[in-house]
Amino acid sequence: MRRLIDGRQFVRVADLSAEFGISDVTVRTDLEAMHRTQQVRRVRGGAMPWTRTRAEQSFEESLADSAAEKRLIGAAAAALVQPGMSVLLDVGTTTTAVARALAARVDLERVVVVTNGLNIALELEATIPRMTVMVTGGTLRRLQHSLVDPLADAVLDQVHADLAFIGCNGVDVERGITNVNLPEAAVKRRMVRSAERAVVVADGSKLGQVHLGRIAQVAEVDTIITGSSAPAEQLTELRRRDIEVVLA
Repeated sequence: MRRLIDGRQFVRVADLSAEFGISDVTVRTDLEAMHRTQQVRRVRGGAMPWTRTRAEQSFEESLADSAAEKRLIGAAAAALVQPGMSVLLDVGTTTTAVARALAARVDLERVVVVTNGLNIALELEATIPRMTVMVTGGTLRRLQHSLVDPLADAVLDQVHADLAFIGCNGVDVERGITNVNLPEAAVKRRMVRSAERAVVVADGSKLGQVHLGRIAQVAEVDTIITGSSAPAEQLTELRRRDIEVVLA
């Protein structure tokens, strides 16, 4: 499979199924396993070669990666929110899953959500007036529909929330919580500092990864919610450091 994907640059699930005489379900399972070990990059409909120097993925490119796992993580995160709470909700595809799970919670009243994600604000628009949705302001980043400095930091300086849900590109016991993009990493750091409880939401492929922009050390966050694809050794190391890990 990897030879075919490397040679053709993009191969559909159906093509791999026909080539090897196996079911689409088996192909998808194999591709997810290879994506987790960075042999190929899983994309909607198939897979493409893994390139370490590849530019930052757009929101739309990332949306299909581990989608089912992200939905479960989103539901587990949303379950932490109670009526009357204030929440900082970061940008990203996993935090978008949190926003969708929050919108589905018809029992939530008087919840204030502050976000730097334009798409997340739109996901929550239907919850008004049950929820109050605030957008930080700032400079718009096209790839993630995110708002960064200037202005984002100034707004976050004025609030103290009950919960912050933080997305990331990497979680490593020694090197901490990291992100591929420096402007967004800076806003994420401020969100961690501006919340009573910081919760990192990251699918299993992020564990063991390290990227350029440091958000926080693992000891600076309260909980990490991840999925069933997370490597067992990474979970063990985190728990050894007394980090609360929730497997969605």
